[in-house]
Amino acid sequence: MNFMKTAMLLAAMTALFMGVGYLIGGQSGMLIAFVIAAAMNLFSYWNADKMVLRMHNAREIGEDNAPEFFSMIRDLSANAGLPMPKVYLIDNPQPNAFATGRNPDNAAVAATTGLLNLLTPQEMAGVMAHELAHIQNRDTLTMTVTATIAGAISMLGNFAFLFGGNRDSENPNPLGFAGVLVAMIVAPFAAMLVQMAISRTREYAADRRGAEICGHPQWLASALDKISAGTHRIVNETAEENPATAHMFIINPLSGQRMDNLFSTHPDTTNRIEALMAMGDEPRFGAPASRRADGNVRPPAEPAPQPEAGPEGPWGRRDAPPEEVKPSAARPRVPTTRWGRNAGKQDKGPWS
Repeated sequence: MNFMKTAMLLAAMTALFMGVGYLIGGQSGMLIAFVIAAAMNLFSYWNADKMVLRMHNAREIGEDNAPEFFSMIRDLSANAGLPMPKVYLIDNPQPNAFATGRNPDNAAVAATTGLLNLLTPQEMAGVMAHELAHIQNRDTLTMTVTATIAGAISMLGNFAFLFGGNRDSENPNPLGFAGVLVAMIVAPFAAMLVQMAISRTREYAADRRGAEICGHPQWLASALDKISAGTHRIVNETAEENPATAHMFIINPLSGQRMDNLFSTHPDTTNRIEALMAMGDEPRFGAPASRRADGNVRPPAEPAPQPEAGPEGPWGRRDAPPEEVKPSAARPRVPTTRWGRNAGKQDKGPWS
């Protein structure tokens, strides 16, 4: 199903790319655009994930320099039945995260330093579970390829002003300067519409599956509440420079989202939180998550002691004696230090 969606997306983006080429350079421009689009589609399938990570200056981390964070993702991956993805850190104060990769065997998750500094371990687990859900649902291929081609289409629209509008005796631009203006305006807008088409329902599905992976919908709900506030308060300059990747993040990283309901690449955060809180009413998740009187999400409370039959969710009982909580794929351990900082040892950074 996802393969067909990806194929249709690539075909639509290729057609759009060729259309812009035609507006700029007539039949010759369309032919050149087709060759470029075919090469880009092939390149994007194999390399788009690396390009996206490079765009955001992400660096790979491991168990040696981020033991608790790495262990959390490993345990959540096992709980979801997924291979361990590569883990990346983005040195950026805005709290956010995304997943990328063409399939579960070649996947990666990335989080910003701002996210790790802001969230509790439980909230962080909810966010990482959401990103793993994208990998499991095979959304990451579509997301990554879309980011690459949408960026190229927007760039082609900008180039239209510099290189379009000339009338060649053999291959004239059929619409002249009017065609150039259409390319400049329509191309980026059409690319944005394609991103929107694949984004909104995908986020709801990843929220639900992420809640199932971590076992606590309220953890992700609380995280979304904090991340949304952080993204509106802190500008992500790298994301502003690469807006075609905005749909990949758990919350839209771009500023100036006043037309959110009509043109946002993400569903409304309040609606996502409400959907997650409603999941708390389901018997498998126990009692509903608590709320403040003003309707906002409270940070997750410490889990109460559970009977000997087992923990409420995959993160186990936080207050259980150490000897009673044994790490396993079915019962990942809760970090006892903040992302692996060990008493008496030198800190390796806020994510270590």
